[in-house]
Order: sequence, then C-alpha cells, then structure tokens
Amino acid sequence: MSASRSPASREALPPLEGATRIIGSIALSTAVFMNVLDTSIANVSIPTISGDLGVSSSQGTWVITSFAVANAITVPLTGWLTQRFGQVRLFIISTLLFVLASWLCGFAPSLEALIAFRVLQGAVAGPMIPLSQALMLSSFPKAKSGMALAIWSMTTLVAPVAGPLLGGWISDNYSWPWIFYINVPVGLLAAWISWRVYRDRESVTRKLPIDKLGLVLLVVWVGALQIMLDKGKELDWFASPVIQLLALTAFVAFVFFLIWELTDAHPIVDLRLFKVRNFTVGALTLAVAYGVFFGNVVLLPLWLQSTMGYTATYAGLVTAPVGLLAILLTPIVGKLLATRDPRQLVTVAFLVFALVCFMRSGFNTDADMRTLILPTLVQGAAMAAFFVPLTSITLSGLEPWRIPAASGLSNFLRLTAGAFGTSIATTVWEDRATEHHARLTEIARPGHAPFDQALDTLQNTLAMPRDAALARLDGIINTQAYTMSATDVFYASGVIFILLTGLVWFAHGRRKTANAGGGAAEAAAGAH
Repeated sequence: MSASRSPASREALPPLEGATRIIGSIALSTAVFMNVLDTSIANVSIPTISGDLGVSSSQGTWVITSFAVANAITVPLTGWLTQRFGQVRLFIISTLLFVLASWLCGFAPSLEALIAFRVLQGAVAGPMIPLSQALMLSSFPKAKSGMALAIWSMTTLVAPVAGPLLGGWISDNYSWPWIFYINVPVGLLAAWISWRVYRDRESVTRKLPIDKLGLVLLVVWVGALQIMLDKGKELDWFASPVIQLLALTAFVAFVFFLIWELTDAHPIVDLRLFKVRNFTVGALTLAVAYGVFFGNVVLLPLWLQSTMGYTATYAGLVTAPVGLLAILLTPIVGKLLATRDPRQLVTVAFLVFALVCFMRSGFNTDADMRTLILPTLVQGAAMAAFFVPLTSITLSGLEPWRIPAASGLSNFLRLTAGAFGTSIATTVWEDRATEHHARLTEIARPGHAPFDQALDTLQNTLAMPRDAALARLDGIINTQAYTMSATDVFYASGVIFILLTGLVWFAHGRRKTANAGGGAAEAAAGAH
C-alpha cells in the first residue's frame, strides 16, 4: 500500500540526485532489510527460545505468529496513518518504535512477555514496508522507477537468505536475545539517515475519520481465530470450552465486520474490492499459496532441530539457499511480465513449488545435507515467479485511486494467511506424529522379533539398562513418527499447489491498462 499523497504534491518534489539518492536508498533498504529479516530470523531460533523459556516448540511458534498477525492488522491502516501524520514522519516513528520493541523482545523474561513485545514489534512494523517503498520511488525519476523497485526487491530477497543463517549462528554462538538486539544500532542508524535525507520531503496531511468499530472488530476476529489455532492442539480443540468460545467470538466478530465494512462510509478495509474478479482470484490465490509456503518454511527448521538433531546454524544452512535463485531470476521474470501472461508464470511457479514439496515428502531420517538443501535451492525459482506476477494479476484493471487500498488488503490477507499457515502446519505435524507413533508401536513392541532383537542388542551388546534401552527405542520410534508426519505435510502441500494452478486461471488474462502495470509493480516489492 503506497503512502497517500496528492498528485500535485508528488509533482512538486523533484527526485533526489547523486550521493543523496544513494545514501537515502541505502537507509531505506537497511530499514526494510531489518524488518523482513525479523520475519525469518526467529524461525531457526524457536527451539532455542522454547528451551530457554521452558515451553514446547509448538508454543514457541507464537513468537512467529504473534508478529505476523499484529503486522497484518496494521498494514491496512497505513493509508489512513500516512494522511494523518505524513509518510516521512510515520516512517521514522515506525522505525524507532520497531527498535524499541526489538530491545524489549531481547529482555523478555518469559514467553508471555516475549509474545507481547513481538505483537508490539509487528504492529509498529506494519507501515514501514509500504512507506519505504513510496519514499524509494519518490527518490528516483519516473524513467528510473524500475531501478528503484529492483533495489527494493533485492533487499526483500536477501533478507530471507540472511535470516536463517544469522539467526542460527547467533543462537548457537551467543544467545537468542541477540537476534533482536542487532536491530537496535541498525534501526537507529537507518532512522537518523532517513530523517536527514527525507525530512524536507513530507507528504501533505489531513484529518480523516477512522473506522473505530471496524478496527476493533478486525482485531477481535483475527486475534480470536489465531489464538484458537495456536491453542487448539494444547487444549484438545473443540473439546475445550475455551476453544469453543474463541471460535464463536471469531465467527460473530467476522460476520459483524463484514456487515459493518460493507455499509460504513469510511471503511477501514474496502471489501468492495472483492467485486473485481481479478482482485478476488489473485488475492485469495496469493493468500493460500503464501500460507502453505510459510507453513513449510517454519516446519522445516523445526523438524530438523527437534527430530534430526541439527543445530540452529545447520538448520539455517539448509533453509537459507531459498533466496539464491530468487535473486538471480527476479529481474528476468520482471522482463517476461511485459510479454507473457502472468497466469502462465504463476502456473510454472506453483508446479515448481509442488515439485519441491514432493521432493521433501521423500525425506527420511537418513537424509544428508545435500538431499535436504536441493529442494530449498530449487524453491528459489518458484519464489521469483510467484510474488510479482500474482500481484500483477491482483491489481490489474483497478483505477489508480483504488491501488493503495487493494495493495493493503491483499497484503493483509497474505500476512494473515502466513500466520494461520504456521499454526495449521505445526498442529497437523504434531497430530500426525501422534498417529504414526501409535501405529509404529503396534509393530515395534515386546513380543515382536525385530523389537526384541533391538532390545537385546542394546542390553547385551551395549550394556544398557532395560529402562534406558526402552527409552532409546521409544526415541527412535518418535524420530520416525515425526519424520513421517513432516513428509505428510510436505506431500499435502504439494497437492495444494497443484490445485492452485487451476484456481489462478479463473482470473482474466492480461489487461493492458495504464495503471495496472504501475500499480502492480509498486505493490510487487511489498508482496515479498
């Protein structure tokens, strides 16, 4: 969602020149890098954080989902906040608050405190990405806007590569709070330079009414649904009155939210956009695909560390290569968009995603580093052909004045789906692991020859006490169960991506409208 500014004020500000433009672009890119890095740096650190705070890994995933949900809720507010405070002032305030929240996250003494500070961090991070994009575009002349977006896109692709590596290295060699402390000097420097460069380029401001009831309903239904998904496994789902109450709250608040937003004069979310076919198909496809993708991104390092015995650093090495091909191929995909139907590019991306998931569904406990990294490397090609073309479809044919609202709403759906995808993937993983464990113990139990032989080997050959030998065998069964469960999730994800190749074709073909290309290009960077 681009920052709101009148056409006149946009024309009045000339682009930056020379070293000032370079310095300003570096400062904005640094802030974006810090923001995007925080969406992936915690992934490989979850087992370390969970162990240090004395909670399970499934509870630890709240560190990821709490940030994502809070971030998703504030993204649609960026347009209103920009008109109220100005894009430069709002960007600086958001960056400084992000630094403060990061510092608080590092000092968190408990999981509850860490989640609360991550909610704050995600909430203040919402305006940073769209505003940094708008400031970046205003720094370059129109003829070089493609260069501005290329710089922007490269930043958002490098951060996911660095995140797992940096998070793993810090967790293994220092302590997990430092994954948050590193934001403090980086954020302060980015905010200071950005203010020095852009303080005289403030956008016009005006007071607008905010849809307070719509905002409250949005927070209630998204929050209730997310807590229901996160706590469902722990509380035995709908057998628990708490889960029943959360489900009812989410449903009622969502229904009232729909009714209110469709009838209010100044809705916080413009749901009338769903009347546009391409927006509906594009936004929903992007949300579902991103939810499946992000759920897999979280599950892979969790499985590697909790089941395969990988350290955070090595788990980061397995997940980091996902951005390498994406960085190399994104400029090529951008050129192809000028001549190719974006639905074709998205179809190729989904087929590659499906291939990656099916490759992972063949993993076993003997998988070596090379076997684990290869699908991750291939996945980068799918990422390059995924975000930009789908955003192009989503925004095609819309009037210019609707582009900011459409970008904000589609990003809200994407971010929320990412949080839900994390909860669903980890819950299904644990449920399927329990089922596999039960089935394996039916075969591997006393009285069955393989089990008795293994027990005899451990007791007699390795001189292990019976209780220790039984615990060792149960650990082996548990490792197999969680591995089989992970491959189930990967296989199901591959099937979903294949089904999505059909969904994207419900959108209309490429429309050569003047605004669609520009709007899609501007929002494409934010889609990362």
